[in-house]
Amino acid sequence: MIAAYDALMARIVAESQADAILVGDSAAMVVHGFPSTLHATVEMMALHVAAVRRGAPDLMIVADMPFLSVRRGRSAAADAAGELMRSGATAVKVEGVAGHEDVIEHLVGSGIPVMGHLGLTPQSVHQLGGYRLQGREAAEAERLRREAGRLEDLGAFAFVLECVPEALAGVISAERSIPSIGIGAGSGTDGQVLVLSDLLGLDARFQPRFARRYLEGHGLVRTAIDQFVSDVRAAEFPARAEVLA
Repeated sequence: MIAAYDALMARIVAESQADAILVGDSAAMVVHGFPSTLHATVEMMALHVAAVRRGAPDLMIVADMPFLSVRRGRSAAADAAGELMRSGATAVKVEGVAGHEDVIEHLVGSGIPVMGHLGLTPQSVHQLGGYRLQGREAAEAERLRREAGRLEDLGAFAFVLECVPEALAGVISAERSIPSIGIGAGSGTDGQVLVLSDLLGLDARFQPRFARRYLEGHGLVRTAIDQFVSDVRAAEFPARAEVLA
């Protein structure tokens, strides 16, 4: 699974062997420059979902339910999820379980496929004390195991495990009959998700330990821009063959 936010990148992902695209609320940070995912809104997410769907018309697209959208009751959550589905999402992703079990059940019962998200849930980053590994303590690990089981009972079709110990992620994945998608949770999950800009190495200032770079994109893009500037200043661009008659 690849996290992407626009039509061009979605088209490239669709041409690859990837199974699905996640339109994450990380768009607020990656695309819009906000300091956290809390700034994502339903309107922002719907805009990105629609763009990704235009770029990847046949691929599975999972859209994040943004901050507080599942905490205003079943009706408001269904409205938000419906907007994302009408924009082109195949399913929605909901962070956490406690306090909105009824919402997850209601969405599933309304015909909206739901993916869960456990471990480090960025929308709760202030409550969690920052971006840190979850499930180290026995009680915390047991809670995550229970929540994974509860997600399955509520009808979720899959769940993300973010920033939990590898051994715990393996145990939870083995216990559940629905797929787990890991990020910063080791190789014992059923699948993995990476943000495309991390995978491509486009942000030189941000390189989380768990996000392997498959391309040094930042340097390549900057070099290309500098070459363009150099060619313009040297009157080498455009060349005669590039001038429209």
